[in-house]
Amino acid sequence: MPGLYLAGLLISIAGIAVLDARYRLFFWRAPLRAAAVMLIGLVFFMVWDVVGVHLGIFFIGTNGLLTGVLLAPDVPLEELFFLVLLCWTTMDLFGAVRPVLAHLSARRSADAGHDGSRA
Repeated sequence: MPGLYLAGLLISIAGIAVLDARYRLFFWRAPLRAAAVMLIGLVFFMVWDVVGVHLGIFFIGTNGLLTGVLLAPDVPLEELFFLVLLCWTTMDLFGAVRPVLAHLSARRSADAGHDGSRA
């Protein structure tokens, strides 16, 4: 069924956007910085894909789930949306883990500053 993979990617992107908005992890924390990071990630991975196709590493196999729209030879439209999902998920994960690590680090610093003796 053509377009099914794209539909799944769009649903997944919507889900990650909801998580991002709810917990202010990436785009809802700093929209301009997030857009720049996303754009850099997309450009990097699209170049990576084009080089991989040129070297014969990446190719489109037989699959009835793709729309058939190509951005470049052997680079389907769905690849762009997959890369958006990949970058956004990674940055949301980073945004979720960073405060936890900061809290643990502050807690360790506070424990290290306490000499353990009782007055």
